[in-house]
Amino acid sequence: MNIQVSASCAENEIKAFEDAWLPFVQNQASWPQFLLIFASVGYSIENLSQVLSQLPAEIQILGSTSCLGIMTQQGFLSAPTGNLGLLGLYDSEGNFGVGFAAFKSSVRQAAQAALESAILAAERSGEVPDLIWVSASPGVEEEVIKGITECVGPLVPIVGGSAADDTVSGNWRIFSRGLVLEQGLGVAVFYSSARILFAFHSGYEPSGERAWVTEARDRILYSLNGKPAAEVYQNWIGRKLSLDAPSQESNILAQTSLFPLGRFVGKLGSIPYFQLSHPEKLLPGGALTLFSDIHQGDEVWLMRGTSDSLCLRAGNAASLALSTLDKFSLKQIRGAVIIYCAGCMLSIQDRMAEVIASLESVLGKIPFLGAFTFGEQGCFPGGENRHGNLMISVVVFYEPE
Repeated sequence: MNIQVSASCAENEIKAFEDAWLPFVQNQASWPQFLLIFASVGYSIENLSQVLSQLPAEIQILGSTSCLGIMTQQGFLSAPTGNLGLLGLYDSEGNFGVGFAAFKSSVRQAAQAALESAILAAERSGEVPDLIWVSASPGVEEEVIKGITECVGPLVPIVGGSAADDTVSGNWRIFSRGLVLEQGLGVAVFYSSARILFAFHSGYEPSGERAWVTEARDRILYSLNGKPAAEVYQNWIGRKLSLDAPSQESNILAQTSLFPLGRFVGKLGSIPYFQLSHPEKLLPGGALTLFSDIHQGDEVWLMRGTSDSLCLRAGNAASLALSTLDKFSLKQIRGAVIIYCAGCMLSIQDRMAEVIASLESVLGKIPFLGAFTFGEQGCFPGGENRHGNLMISVVVFYEPE
């Protein structure tokens, strides 16, 4: 297996793709079997999809938009005109496939249709993938995971990140050659000759404050322990949330990035791990909207993070992924894909060099591509596939000697 990563922030999407694609043309004797693309919405995604139509038909292509920028082994890349990154995967003994579907009447059925198309494209019908990658428009990620699980069971890791834009205004896109989806998903299946290591990590700690959800619907949290959710939450964090205007719906994303709500999922040894939900808006009446589903009867914890913990957690997640090996050699790591929450990135944007350094301290100087997403999907140490917010998902490709 070999992995190649290239990126560009040229003045337009055509030039950027040409620049980023050139090393693939120059350095390889063959085309990558799978091409993953992260791009910001400063570029015309429609134009980019047409450029992709000119690539060799045998390349399986999955693209998704990222908030403000991307990151690679070369650094954090963000430009107002746009930026993109390419990760090409070469594996002569493996198979890869992609599939797409628009969200129409049933999200679960769309997820299943995309998965079936991806498996067919990989020419591995009837075989369970080593890993399933998902890039979906935000809002229904839990249903996507349920739909996929109904097809392949609970033992296949599901990893990915929700498409994003720069302003939470709905400009996110999923794309491929000649295809652009505003509401839909792309699925990639991996049948790899290398070991695929993964980790899903929060980097936040439980504060000790917790309560039961006494009223909720979908992604709206109305009450905790019988009291308005916002009242309880503000008491926990020790301050009032700043409102856009009295008695109106208010965006609180920036104020809550270091104080998500967590739900206990399991333990790694004696250490608990949590699925995070990011409070998005405060509604009149004291309800909170979240970026993930919440249910009556759930127990939620107030979680706390710091800028330092957000910088270090990329390396911590990579360490967790490698810990599944009895022993490892850095020279056998072929590359990685990183999904990093956009809200966390925005909180520490001026320290992204430290995030990349934390990855390099664990993985070495390897090719990797990272996106900043509006939702993260991953597989916890106990095998639980979940959708969360303010999290990091890491996939490492490792080829044993």
